[in-house]
Amino acid sequence: MSDIAIKIENLKKQYHLGAIGGRTLNAELQSWWARKRGKEDPNLQIGKSAHAANETFWALKGINLEIKKGEAIGIIGANGAGKSTLLKILSRVTAPTEGDIWIDGRVSSMLEVGTGFHGELTGRENIYMNGAILGMTKKEVDQKMEDIIEFSECRQFIDTPVKRYSSGMYVKLAFAVAAHLDAEIMIMDEVLAVGDIKFQQKCLGKMGDASQSEGKTVLYVSHNMATVRGLCTRCIVLKEGQVTFDGAVDDAISRYLDNISIFRNEFDFSSIKRTAQENQKILLKSFRFKDRTKPFFTYGERLSAEVKIKSFIDTTNLSIRMTIFYEDNTPVSTCYTSGCIEVRKNIEITVAFCVDTSILAPGRYYADIILWEFNDSAAHIRYDAVKSEIKFVVEEEKEFNHGFEWGHSVWGHIVLPEIVIKSVY
Repeated sequence: MSDIAIKIENLKKQYHLGAIGGRTLNAELQSWWARKRGKEDPNLQIGKSAHAANETFWALKGINLEIKKGEAIGIIGANGAGKSTLLKILSRVTAPTEGDIWIDGRVSSMLEVGTGFHGELTGRENIYMNGAILGMTKKEVDQKMEDIIEFSECRQFIDTPVKRYSSGMYVKLAFAVAAHLDAEIMIMDEVLAVGDIKFQQKCLGKMGDASQSEGKTVLYVSHNMATVRGLCTRCIVLKEGQVTFDGAVDDAISRYLDNISIFRNEFDFSSIKRTAQENQKILLKSFRFKDRTKPFFTYGERLSAEVKIKSFIDTTNLSIRMTIFYEDNTPVSTCYTSGCIEVRKNIEITVAFCVDTSILAPGRYYADIILWEFNDSAAHIRYDAVKSEIKFVVEEEKEFNHGFEWGHSVWGHIVLPEIVIKSVY
């Protein structure tokens, strides 16, 4: 018996840019006959040219893959790389333009919030419907119903129409259905980002069990490299519709991050979009690393920088907070300014500061920077924040850690001092 769950040969997918989907057969025939005679398309949108309507985009450009049963495969890549298109084809949501696919087993997928649910049906009725789609009988679904409800944490609302569910409740129930019904292949596309942290960990644990203990094949798309590293045994990197790497997870993550990391010494925040969380009465204008042309630091070196701030109010209580993350989005540490900064209305100031990063292990990091203060009522006021823009590298010295490479996923990101033995008795 073959151990291959999915085999893909020369898979291609083409989209027509600007084309109107869902037209009637009569309209499609009219358009085809007009093109055949060299006439203008009678169904073309006003203001659109026939040339523009016929523009195409290849989302996938010849994918070749073999995925074995029981494998947990991570699929990573930049937005627009073709990840979601690939999963939609495997889930039979859309058809390929060219190529062949062989799938051995039933597929259960979560491609976006609410996929496969009918809003007017209750949670319980949607569970039965999804089971029927997978070819299960009512008796088989009944046997798994209690486990699904318990895992979903939606027992109180299970007989409520799902159109009244929040996005988080949708995800919880949808994942519970996908994980517990009898499907040999699970396809997950970034949907866990909607759920809370506790439920995300619960879902990752369930997917790990499904792959390792139950022999299910898992395809997992995420921009969170830490979850990919924790769940997957193999990783595929997509770029512009093509596979650029297929192999070990750590190697795949490094290859992907090498392609997207842009290291600069100065950062202008004037064009950065802010969120609704900030009141923007005090703004971050720019940031730069001091005493160097590129943000590369030797292991053991401290980070010196300066930030420009523009204020539209008077305050003597402003603080800076910096949170450092490893390149796979894992939080490493958070630090605050020790004293309060005074700012005046319509005045721009430059604040020079130093962060002790001397115990960070060699690797690539990024930092969020936030302006905030506590007011007289001890309430936290957040003025401005810039996330994921500031990137820097801690480089390894030859003498570092006795000469072997530091394993971030095993040992963490901070190198503590050596253990001092006081006595032996």
